[in-house]
Amino acid sequence: MGLVRDIMVHNVVTIEHNKTAKDVALLLAEKGISSLVVVKDGNPIGLVTERDLARKVSTTDRTSSEVMLSEIMSANFRWVEPMTPIEDAVQKMLNKKIRRLLVLDNGKLAGIITETDLSKYLRSKLLIDGALEDTTH
Repeated sequence: MGLVRDIMVHNVVTIEHNKTAKDVALLLAEKGISSLVVVKDGNPIGLVTERDLARKVSTTDRTSSEVMLSEIMSANFRWVEPMTPIEDAVQKMLNKKIRRLLVLDNGKLAGIITETDLSKYLRSKLLIDGALEDTTH
């Protein structure tokens, strides 16, 4: 198949750990994305998604500017390395029932891989394989 490095998103949008839920919402809207990697001292310490924002902020009686990011982020994120085979990453996502994996290279954030990235890759692979099959008949 291929390696995670071939399909991962390299320019990962991050947010500092000491921000608020409002900061998260504004950055997600500005960038048109659904998740952010939470960093402290340049290292990934968690992940926050639109779903976290919606579920965890809406259940409080506080405004989004009063809810700290640390209250809504997931600290137990899953990750793979750039040289991980794509099928291993897919299996990890299926086993853990998650939609995104961080890509760490020697402990440093190198990228992210999402269900969308996998879908695009598999779609193009199927189209290429189908085209090759058509030319051999």
